[in-house]
Amino acid sequence: MFTELIILFIAGILGGIINSIAGGGSFITFPALLFVGVPPISANATNTFASCSGYMSGTWAFRKDLREAKADLPRFIILSLIGGIAGAWLLLQTPETAFRIAIPWLLLFATLLFIFGGQLNLALKKLSSAHRHASALGGVLLALLLFGVCLYGGFFNAGLGIITLSYLALAGYTNINTMNGLKLLISTFVSLIAIALFIYDGVIAWYEGTVVLTGTLLGGYFAAHLSRKLPQQWVRNFVIFASIGITLYFFYDVYFSQLA
Repeated sequence: MFTELIILFIAGILGGIINSIAGGGSFITFPALLFVGVPPISANATNTFASCSGYMSGTWAFRKDLREAKADLPRFIILSLIGGIAGAWLLLQTPETAFRIAIPWLLLFATLLFIFGGQLNLALKKLSSAHRHASALGGVLLALLLFGVCLYGGFFNAGLGIITLSYLALAGYTNINTMNGLKLLISTFVSLIAIALFIYDGVIAWYEGTVVLTGTLLGGYFAAHLSRKLPQQWVRNFVIFASIGITLYFFYDVYFSQLA
């Protein structure tokens, strides 16, 4: 038990540091929860719980930048709540074995988004600038796309920030501080409504989640000082290396371990 506590606490610290500097901390915390024996669906729900405080504090830090998008905030919040609870409900309806099989594919999707998210955002910004005068149909499609983003976030938390940034680029946002604030705001409401459903269903592993949460908060605080000294590209490269390794491990564990 003590060894598991240390593993989760260290994973939380690393996750908090990575989230604060480069994003992608769930690539560390979610597998750590699985490693100590938390069932897959419970580990996913617990990881959402452990990550939410970082989203909330980050949203508060960007509160001044959010004023630029004040008119859009009610729509973002409503769609985040609807999509988040729909995704969480879908997760809870998924059999444990089916979700375990889906884990490597979800991790692969999130990994590719993390690696190529920058190029995707640039391409989407060019697309949005070329079509600034969107039709009413375009607005509806953007709303449906945001719902899909939030649905994904309620179902599987890893990679939500990257997908949200890509959506905001497509929606025409260009100020990176406003985009980061909106990303965190959307992630906050998606997570809060999902956590409420997870609590009602009793799937959060509170002890393990609290340990990860404590480490995440400590890591995030430490990262505020570290970020001034450590190149973000180093941290990003570490996340890419770790996420590829973890994804390959889960593909092996799910599809090939029984053949060995």
